[in-house]
Amino acid sequence: MGDFFQAGVVTTLHNLVDRPTTELETELQRFSTQRPMGLILPSLYSELSRPALENIVSVLADVPYLQQIVVGLDRADEKEFQHALEFFGRLPQQVDVLWNDGPRLRAIDRQLKEEDIAPTILGKGRNVWYCLGYMLALNNCEAIAIHDCDIVTYQSSLLARLIYPVANPNFDYQFCKGYYARINADHITHQGQLRGRVARLMVTPLIRSLKRVLGPIPYLDYLDSFRYPLAGEFSFRKDVIQGLRIPSDWGLEIGILSELERNYALNKLCQVDIADIYDHKHQDLSANNPTEGLSRMSIDIAKAVFRKLATYGTVFNQETFRSIKAAYFRHALELIETYRNDSMMNGLVFDTHAEEQAVELFAANIMKAGEFFLNNPMETPFIPSWNRAISAIPDVLDQMKAAVAADAQEFKS
Repeated sequence: MGDFFQAGVVTTLHNLVDRPTTELETELQRFSTQRPMGLILPSLYSELSRPALENIVSVLADVPYLQQIVVGLDRADEKEFQHALEFFGRLPQQVDVLWNDGPRLRAIDRQLKEEDIAPTILGKGRNVWYCLGYMLALNNCEAIAIHDCDIVTYQSSLLARLIYPVANPNFDYQFCKGYYARINADHITHQGQLRGRVARLMVTPLIRSLKRVLGPIPYLDYLDSFRYPLAGEFSFRKDVIQGLRIPSDWGLEIGILSELERNYALNKLCQVDIADIYDHKHQDLSANNPTEGLSRMSIDIAKAVFRKLATYGTVFNQETFRSIKAAYFRHALELIETYRNDSMMNGLVFDTHAEEQAVELFAANIMKAGEFFLNNPMETPFIPSWNRAISAIPDVLDQMKAAVAADAQEFKS
């Protein structure tokens, strides 16, 4: 149960009274007559064989207010795409599956590459970008939510609370970020444990250390206002899509927050409590491999923050990054004690050694990110906006609609 405290410069919408989901859904059904609603599900084909997505689809089958669901399907061959059509076909909403590896969408991707617009890195960012473009092509939803397909603790209340702030016509929010407590239970001991290591042990202490080293910068206050800045769950009005540039690497969530801060007044943005407990598939720390897992994620996130600060005129050098690393390391270690005490009071398991190992890795990766930033000043990891794509290829959205429809027609059993 959340409190009512407003911290930072972004409005927080709390879960104050644990309002019944049925009440929220009744209101959302009423809102849908003015603001039709859709959902984007970026998914690997491998998720279809896991219990999390099976449960998500079962829950979505009973959601009454959604008009449209768009599934971005990655890493699927022809037979697997056909299975995906059957898997999602049981949903009562209008469902379209983007076969990102299929020949039709690949052909559109090649056209965009010729214009130097197509995403260059395979992954969630690319998947989300194409789903956003397809939502633009459909033009049948005014309020749209996105969430991952590996949420183990998924309930209908999560989606209802996530989309409500942008669906309610009495609100003027253009974008809403979900937040929650990252806690999981060990399947043997059934004892809970804090998760969210990159958010807790890297992002928050990094942002606050940057404040200490660089001084007051509104962008840092903005990021520090989000209770879970790395949440993959967010919602937005349709108008947000066209001018949005998103990163193609692990800096996706931070990059989207940065773009929203650039494009909108802060009173158009909010965050909402969407779950008491949230758990999903965990990434390995990958301490010995900076190209995988949480190690790569921490580097990409740090680069995203440094790039954004540079656009505000911040000048970085090796000495600056050394100071940032030292300030980060001290603050992160102080936070470990805070998390330990919080865990103990709530009866959660806490591994101080593992937490400090993570902090040591993240500190080293902050320096790696800084060195990469200094050595690659012209890097442009953002995928161009759909405004630019449409300008380069005016009928690209019509091509996408036709390609998705043709794929479905050819492979539906």
